[in-house]
Amino acid sequence: MLVHPMPDPIAVHIGPLAVHWYGLMYLLAFAQFIALGRLRIKQPHIAAVGWKKEDLDDMLFYGVLGVVLGGRLGEILFYNPAYYFAHPADMIAVWKGGMSFHGGFLGVMLAMYLWGRKRGRNLMDIMDFIAPMVPLGYAAGRLGNFINAELPGRPADPSLPWAMIWPNVDNIPRHPSPIYQMLVDGILLFIILWIFSRHSRPRMAVAGMFSLLYGCARFFTEYFRVPDYEVHFGGITISAGQMLSVPMIVLGIILLVLAYRLRQQAQAPAEPALAGKK
Repeated sequence: MLVHPMPDPIAVHIGPLAVHWYGLMYLLAFAQFIALGRLRIKQPHIAAVGWKKEDLDDMLFYGVLGVVLGGRLGEILFYNPAYYFAHPADMIAVWKGGMSFHGGFLGVMLAMYLWGRKRGRNLMDIMDFIAPMVPLGYAAGRLGNFINAELPGRPADPSLPWAMIWPNVDNIPRHPSPIYQMLVDGILLFIILWIFSRHSRPRMAVAGMFSLLYGCARFFTEYFRVPDYEVHFGGITISAGQMLSVPMIVLGIILLVLAYRLRQQAQAPAEPALAGKK
């Protein structure tokens, strides 16, 4: 039976400064954004619309603020409002973990809207550009959750080869849910989205595909994770993460339908002019 190694959440001490694994994972996420962004800018259909590597540094600054502020506010408001309002000092303790992807998603959208206003770019063009770079950053965050022994999975069949005991929870074999989410919501989604975005797509299509696929992947992997809380709709019970993923699925479908419908309308031949009046 596997046992979670429970590593020290502090990766290294530099004098009086303690560098946490969770912080290093966010640093890795931001570094891969720059690396993938430079690869994406080299794609002909991206270069053709004027994206440059200088845009990345500026966008990253706005994006970091959106991720950190939005992710933390999402964690506070969506998942644990009672705890954080009872312990306000912990609201800023991001090094302990506790970041909501859905909150970070909204924060990044707001940050990119502000950046787009400054640079004269359409919000959906920006979201189409950055969407393929997001999943690997998410995967790094889930690895940080696993290192911190956060987000334990639901009880698993002891015969499952990778079932794992989390000593900070109990002695019951559990699914390593952060690893599932890292692999499915992060790495698998990145591969699909990167391939999809390698060719020119109509405005909103890449962002819509990301929203749809992430929402579906997260809804699935949430089945293996101990829910923060559950919501009951008649005879149906879903977790908080699943509930928050439903709007992303709906948004993704809407964006994809609009993207291809608008392109179809733009490509439709104009009606021939009447030759004369009767």
